[in-house]
Amino acid sequence: MSWMAWTWPTVLIFVAIFSSIALLTLIEIKYPGGAERLGVLKLVTTRGDRLFLGILGSVYIFLAWLGFFGQPLWVPLSLAILWFIFCFRKI
Repeated sequence: MSWMAWTWPTVLIFVAIFSSIALLTLIEIKYPGGAERLGVLKLVTTRGDRLFLGILGSVYIFLAWLGFFGQPLWVPLSLAILWFIFCFRKI
């Protein structure tokens, strides 16, 4: 018996998170400094900060959707994608 049910969606989420971290590492090696900028929230953020805010916000979007509406999860997926775009362009 295993401690966690590894389904394909779970594996894909972990692969996406670790791939994005690896990609940001490669970008940081090529262009050091983190691309700091002042965004909508009036905070100075780097690429890593924006990735963290994007992942954290996406988790909250999915949990709120599941709490209020349940399944299917296509709408929160589109909201999470829009949140990521917003995080990397405006924050």
